[in-house]
Amino acid sequence: MAELRVRTIDESELTTVLAEDFEFDGTVEFIDPLLVKGKLAGEVRSQSEFYISASAQLQANVAASRISVKGRVTGDLVATERIELFDGATITGNITTPDLIVQSGGVLQGTCTMLPSEAAGDVSG
Repeated sequence: MAELRVRTIDESELTTVLAEDFEFDGTVEFIDPLLVKGKLAGEVRSQSEFYISASAQLQANVAASRISVKGRVTGDLVATERIELFDGATITGNITTPDLIVQSGGVLQGTCTMLPSEAAGDVSG
């Protein structure tokens, strides 16, 4: 049986958490892992991990090393390491990643392109 590699994140381990009442429209770039719980529109770029909570609603294109989704995303996702869709996650857009994990109940409405890590490209923009 294959090993399930999805891990849950302890919010207290993160230095930056954008709360449920957070709303932003524009470009977000960050270095350390980030958790968003609110609404975000525009573009997200990082070479780090990006966590999208169950309460989050994004209308954005996202590029990061690892993207973990529990909420709703409308836009394209590009990860150089992995994309994880948890139960309840909904992606409306295309994803590109070398490694994809979808838990039962995760929804992808779009296309998936799986490339080797080195071909996924630099996500820093």
